[in-house]
Amino acid sequence: MVSRRNIIQGIAFSAFLMTSPLGALAQEALTVGILIPGSKSDKGWMESSYNGLVAAQEKYGDKIKVQMIENISYGDMEQALTQLASGNSMVIGVGGQTQAAVLKIAQRFPDIKFSIVGGNAGVELPNVAGYDVKQAEIAFVAGAAAAMMSKTGTVSYVGGMEIPSIVNAGKEFGNGAKYINPEIKYIESYTGDFDDVAKSKEATLAAIAQGADIHYHILNLGLRGMEQAATEKGTHIIGSYTNYCGTDPLYPAYSITGVGYQVGYTIDQAVAETWVAGYKPFGLAMGAEASDIAVCDPAPGMMEKLDAIMDDIKSGKISVLEG
Repeated sequence: MVSRRNIIQGIAFSAFLMTSPLGALAQEALTVGILIPGSKSDKGWMESSYNGLVAAQEKYGDKIKVQMIENISYGDMEQALTQLASGNSMVIGVGGQTQAAVLKIAQRFPDIKFSIVGGNAGVELPNVAGYDVKQAEIAFVAGAAAAMMSKTGTVSYVGGMEIPSIVNAGKEFGNGAKYINPEIKYIESYTGDFDDVAKSKEATLAAIAQGADIHYHILNLGLRGMEQAATEKGTHIIGSYTNYCGTDPLYPAYSITGVGYQVGYTIDQAVAETWVAGYKPFGLAMGAEASDIAVCDPAPGMMEKLDAIMDDIKSGKISVLEG
């Protein structure tokens, strides 16, 4: 069951938007339900999506009304999506982990538009759009940056669930590091859970024990464990999803994966009545808001080399895995 706390939280968020000056409900407002299965303050995917939602609300004001449910278990997704679809004209599922539930519930609500932020191939229903962030592309670039920053010649990656998109991103992080330094040591591990702090800390400490000094991740709240390990041992993390350069010396760089950009994109399309169903890849080809790398204090020539790598990925000169 979706917990009463999260149902109330979703309703409270909606009520705030309705009563705030920016959210005064217009008669013809677009009603948007969004499922953020993790925490909206995870410093990662979920927070980026929430930031995109807030930006859309600020942009459109009374043209949209939003209801949000966050931080629920996988088993509760179908019920949460049913609730959102019952009261909104558009429903957004954040994360590829929502795709199976979205595709199931969308068949029960054929007149509702569904968008999956982090969707992938297999989105074929006439009322579902799947937006692929193409994490493997920017993971390759992050791996190249990690290799240039590493002083030990060892870098590591910790993923959450061992599913194709997360595994492919890890493989390409390693490939990017080896593109710069063929002799670099690459350590890859998975915790089985995007939010397990203890397991991600354990995995990071194990990598540090093998020499890793630069870490990359696809985690949600599990990132806290990586931060704890890196802080204790004096290593560093390439962050994901949003550029927060200058806010934390633990992070010398950030890969930008436009999760929030995609939330804004689908709302833009719905407001403009240009929304279309089907699979849509984003990634580097969609520009810096969709995918980019930010190095906070780059060494001379570093950004030029990373820009060249991104150009080669876009042109196909460098081939990366899907995901």
